[in-house]
Amino acid sequence: MWEKLGIAAMVLAAALSPLSAQWLNLKDNIPRNKDGSPNLTAPAPRLPDGKPDLSGLWVARPPKTADATEGLPPGTVELTPEGPALFDERKDDKMAWAEPDANCLPQGIPKIHLIPGIFKVIQQPDLIVFLYETGGQYRQLFMDGRQLPTDPNPQWYGYAVAKWDGDTLVVESSGYNGKAWLDRAGHPSSEAMRTTERFRRIDLGHMEMKTTIDDPKMYKKPWTITQAIVLESDTDLLQDVCENNKDLPHLHGLGKSK
Repeated sequence: MWEKLGIAAMVLAAALSPLSAQWLNLKDNIPRNKDGSPNLTAPAPRLPDGKPDLSGLWVARPPKTADATEGLPPGTVELTPEGPALFDERKDDKMAWAEPDANCLPQGIPKIHLIPGIFKVIQQPDLIVFLYETGGQYRQLFMDGRQLPTDPNPQWYGYAVAKWDGDTLVVESSGYNGKAWLDRAGHPSSEAMRTTERFRRIDLGHMEMKTTIDDPKMYKKPWTITQAIVLESDTDLLQDVCENNKDLPHLHGLGKSK
């Protein structure tokens, strides 16, 4: 089932890829090779204050949407007694309709960064904003010294504060609503989840993201995902609206309504 969905997603992404090249004549400061292509291995840009400039359009490559735990050593991800029933239920073909993004709902963290969907980073000294093409959503990372809320109104993307650790941006988030699937495999989350994301721009065209999941309600111990992210040049965000997904009745195992 998941293989079929994965193939469908890749076909859709391939069909949309030519549409994203909307700004080929845009002048920018990206170093170029002799053939005009971006020099993705050029040094990472920096701001006047010396901090890395994470600005730009980025996409996971290769994406780990299908299973965020892929490649992790056995025993790295251990579910608590509360987790297995929910996880096993989601692996059933008949539960394909329940995945949040299949119902035009947000994908949450870390899944929104594991999919083959572009996101844009807008960076200011006290605030970094992520704009996600998928679903037209956004996320704010506050760097003005505020603390995470102690009694938040739960949200899909939680609440995030960030700071620099050398050249790495460290993002601490909490206040999740517990409705998000961490990946298409259905790894669960709860309102107790906290995440720590570490973004490091290696050079002009490559960034590494490490996300640590700490959810004592669903997992016996924290675990970490590493995702490679690549710069997308000569393009910009396009409007992407999920409007009452019509594919649900055609997914395998959906002979009945919810």
